[in-house]
Amino acid sequence: MTQEEKHLLFKELCTRLPYGVRVCVDESGLFIPTLTYIEGTIICHFKECAWTRYIDTIKPYLRPMSSMTEEEKKDYNSKFEGRDFSWEIYYGSTDWLNEHHFDYRGLIPMGLALPAPEGMYNIK
Repeated sequence: MTQEEKHLLFKELCTRLPYGVRVCVDESGLFIPTLTYIEGTIICHFKECAWTRYIDTIKPYLRPMSSMTEEEKKDYNSKFEGRDFSWEIYYGSTDWLNEHHFDYRGLIPMGLALPAPEGMYNIK
Protein backbone atom coordinates (compact mmCIF):
# COMPACT_ATOMS: atom_id res chain seq x y z
CA MET A 1 0.00 0.00 0.00
CA THR A 2 1.41 3.39 -0.97
CA GLN A 3 1.66 6.35 1.41
CA GLU A 4 -1.03 8.09 -0.64
CA GLU A 5 -3.37 5.09 -0.24
CA LYS A 6 -2.68 4.95 3.51
CA HIS A 7 -3.49 8.65 3.81
CA LEU A 8 -6.71 8.22 1.81
CA LEU A 9 -7.78 5.25 3.92
CA PHE A 10 -7.10 7.07 7.20
CA LYS A 11 -9.00 10.14 6.00
CA GLU A 12 -11.94 7.93 5.00
CA LEU A 13 -11.98 6.12 8.35
CA CYS A 14 -11.95 9.38 10.28
CA THR A 15 -14.79 10.96 8.29
CA ARG A 16 -16.92 7.86 8.79
CA LEU A 17 -16.42 7.37 12.54
CA PRO A 18 -19.48 9.39 13.61
CA TYR A 19 -21.65 7.05 11.52
CA GLY A 20 -20.52 3.75 13.06
CA VAL A 21 -18.36 2.40 10.26
CA ARG A 22 -17.40 -1.23 10.66
CA VAL A 23 -13.96 -2.44 9.69
CA CYS A 24 -12.23 -5.74 9.14
CA VAL A 25 -9.57 -6.27 11.81
CA ASP A 26 -8.20 -9.79 12.12
CA GLU A 27 -11.06 -11.04 9.92
CA SER A 28 -13.81 -9.74 12.24
CA GLY A 29 -16.12 -6.78 11.76
CA LEU A 30 -15.83 -4.40 14.69
CA PHE A 31 -17.21 -0.98 15.41
CA ILE A 32 -14.34 1.35 16.22
CA PRO A 33 -15.30 4.60 17.97
CA THR A 34 -11.80 6.12 18.10
CA LEU A 35 -8.62 5.84 16.10
CA THR A 36 -5.13 7.14 16.69
CA TYR A 37 -2.67 7.26 13.81
CA ILE A 38 1.07 7.36 14.53
CA GLU A 39 3.64 6.94 11.76
CA GLY A 40 1.77 4.37 9.66
CA THR A 41 0.30 2.55 12.63
CA ILE A 42 -3.31 2.84 13.66
CA ILE A 43 -4.44 2.20 17.22
CA CYS A 44 -8.06 1.09 17.34
CA HIS A 45 -10.01 1.53 20.55
CA PHE A 46 -13.21 -0.43 21.16
CA LYS A 47 -14.78 -0.09 24.60
CA GLU A 48 -12.00 -0.98 27.06
CA CYS A 49 -9.91 -2.86 24.50
CA ALA A 50 -7.32 -1.49 22.10
CA TRP A 51 -5.50 -3.00 19.17
CA THR A 52 -2.48 -1.67 17.38
CA ARG A 53 -2.43 -2.38 13.66
CA TYR A 54 -0.74 -1.01 10.61
CA ILE A 55 -3.29 0.91 8.62
CA ASP A 56 -2.76 -1.35 5.63
CA THR A 57 -4.25 -4.24 7.65
CA ILE A 58 -7.58 -2.46 8.22
CA LYS A 59 -10.36 -2.30 5.66
CA PRO A 60 -13.70 -0.59 6.19
CA TYR A 61 -16.89 -2.27 5.04
CA LEU A 62 -18.57 0.09 2.58
CA ARG A 63 -21.61 -0.11 0.35
CA PRO A 64 -21.03 0.07 -3.41
CA MET A 65 -22.84 3.01 -5.00
CA SER A 66 -24.78 0.47 -7.05
CA SER A 67 -26.42 -0.84 -3.85
CA MET A 68 -28.32 2.42 -3.30
CA THR A 69 -32.02 1.60 -3.05
CA GLU A 70 -34.74 3.50 -4.90
CA GLU A 71 -35.87 4.96 -1.57
CA GLU A 72 -32.33 6.17 -0.83
CA LYS A 73 -32.04 7.67 -4.32
CA LYS A 74 -35.28 9.60 -3.78
CA ASP A 75 -34.10 10.81 -0.37
CA TYR A 76 -30.71 11.89 -1.72
CA ASN A 77 -32.20 13.60 -4.78
CA SER A 78 -34.82 15.44 -2.73
CA LYS A 79 -32.08 16.93 -0.57
CA PHE A 80 -29.31 17.68 -3.06
CA GLU A 81 -30.21 17.31 -6.74
CA GLY A 82 -30.83 20.40 -8.83
CA ARG A 83 -29.63 22.87 -6.23
CA ASP A 84 -27.09 25.55 -6.97
CA PHE A 85 -23.63 24.72 -5.69
CA SER A 86 -22.89 25.81 -2.17
CA TRP A 87 -20.53 24.46 0.46
CA GLU A 88 -23.52 23.53 2.62
CA ILE A 89 -24.91 21.36 -0.19
CA TYR A 90 -21.49 19.83 -0.90
CA TYR A 91 -20.79 18.92 2.72
CA GLY A 92 -24.37 17.81 3.31
CA SER A 93 -24.13 15.48 0.33
CA THR A 94 -20.83 14.02 1.53
CA ASP A 95 -22.19 13.61 5.07
CA TRP A 96 -25.27 11.81 3.70
CA LEU A 97 -23.09 9.40 1.69
CA ASN A 98 -20.87 8.76 4.74
CA GLU A 99 -23.89 8.23 6.99
CA HIS A 100 -25.22 5.62 4.56
CA HIS A 101 -21.75 4.04 4.19
CA PHE A 102 -21.40 4.45 0.41
CA ASP A 103 -18.07 4.01 -1.34
CA TYR A 104 -18.22 7.23 -3.38
CA ARG A 105 -14.42 7.41 -3.70
CA GLY A 106 -13.98 3.94 -5.17
CA LEU A 107 -12.04 2.33 -2.30
CA ILE A 108 -13.53 -1.13 -2.96
CA PRO A 109 -12.09 -1.45 -6.50
CA MET A 110 -8.77 -0.09 -5.17
CA GLY A 111 -8.65 -2.92 -2.60
CA LEU A 112 -8.76 -0.45 0.31
CA ALA A 113 -12.28 -1.40 1.48
CA LEU A 114 -14.54 -4.44 1.47
CA PRO A 115 -18.12 -4.57 0.18
CA ALA A 116 -20.49 -4.51 3.14
CA PRO A 117 -22.66 -7.62 3.33
CA GLU A 118 -26.31 -6.85 2.67
CA GLY A 119 -28.01 -5.64 5.85
CA MET A 120 -24.77 -4.96 7.75
CA TYR A 121 -25.75 -1.37 8.46
CA ASN A 122 -29.55 -1.69 8.26
CA ILE A 123 -30.00 1.89 7.09
CA LYS A 124 -33.61 3.00 7.27
